[in-house]
Amino acid sequence: MTFWIISAGLAIVVALLLVLALRAPKRSATEPAAAYDLRVYRDQLREVDKDLARGVVDPADADRVRAEISRRILAADAALQTDALEADANKGAPSLVGAILAVVLIGGSLWLYMTIGAPGYGDLALKDRIVLAEEARENRPRQQEAEDSLPAYVAPPDISPDYVALVERLREAVAARPEDIQGLTLLAQNEGNLGNFRAAARAQGEILRLRGDDATSEDYANYADMLVLAAGGYVSPEAESVLSQVLALDPTNGAARYYIGLMLAQTGRPDNAFRIWDQLLREGPREAAWIEPILAQIEDLAFRAGVNYQLPEIGPGLDAPGGPSAADIEAAGEMSPSERLEMIESMVQGLSDRLGTEGGPVQDWAQLITALGVLGQTGAARSVYENAIQVFADDTRALDLLLRAGQRAQVAE
Repeated sequence: MTFWIISAGLAIVVALLLVLALRAPKRSATEPAAAYDLRVYRDQLREVDKDLARGVVDPADADRVRAEISRRILAADAALQTDALEADANKGAPSLVGAILAVVLIGGSLWLYMTIGAPGYGDLALKDRIVLAEEARENRPRQQEAEDSLPAYVAPPDISPDYVALVERLREAVAARPEDIQGLTLLAQNEGNLGNFRAAARAQGEILRLRGDDATSEDYANYADMLVLAAGGYVSPEAESVLSQVLALDPTNGAARYYIGLMLAQTGRPDNAFRIWDQLLREGPREAAWIEPILAQIEDLAFRAGVNYQLPEIGPGLDAPGGPSAADIEAAGEMSPSERLEMIESMVQGLSDRLGTEGGPVQDWAQLITALGVLGQTGAARSVYENAIQVFADDTRALDLLLRAGQRAQVAE
């Protein structure tokens, strides 16, 4: 109730001020000439009476002068009345306009709040918002519900009839041999090409069933992609479960991380989604399929997350020269701790030597700073950080990336 009282009071005060401003007459900066003349003529009448009393003029001359001054007073008074009529014509807006303005302002404010606001709801603490987001995530629609809410599939009109006929024969062949993984793979790809993502997802799901424990992260990633597309861009609980399997097999999978971020954004956690997408931009590469969708949405996402955001420099990718490749990471998982440390130190040294002699992109400098910090070589990390700051002094985005790397290595505030 307090909110409504304060809001109504503010709206009434603002409306009243606007009405008073409209009703105020237009003021002239100078006095009318007739008013000045009128004062002069009245002073002249008083002077005539004084001269008559002192005997300076005779009564006859005094009467003649009074008559002339009186005639001029009448003319000046008539001119002053004309100026007053013109001033009335220039007065403020009529009361009806002010009343309409007050109704529109107060009523419009109420209507706008009732339409896009949340009447009846108080502000929520962060903890409460997180709880509501978790509930929304747990209770969101299932995959089948999302698919059923969309229009039935219709083949694009610009697709070649011959191609459609070929896909139809492929469907028949797969129906006759449902255990044929190669046929199912071709069917999933071609159904996706036709935009029939529901059928593509079903075919890809069969591939996973047939491959069992031999299914790769790429197999699961393709299935998750088709599920999301079949649901019109919505990440269902089933799609989230598949994405979790992708990341369990390949924690660096960019497509899966993008879709996890999308799911978080859809369920009320733009803060977590922003962190995932920002990291994907910083990793790159520029040609990755998820980069353009992120660029189209991340600034709005940052606003929702309460972050004053500037787009970073897009990284070269995890497999770029100077950084460990996916094969390196996989090989490191099979090494003993001492062997793994030796490999990392060797890679860091190689990267340091290359940057010292040939230079390189800012991403390599940031990677070296972070790696030295992880290895506990804080002095070397600080030296590289200070050197990189000088090299990229004119590039604000590069400096932002270096600052983050320096903070991770604990050599920058």
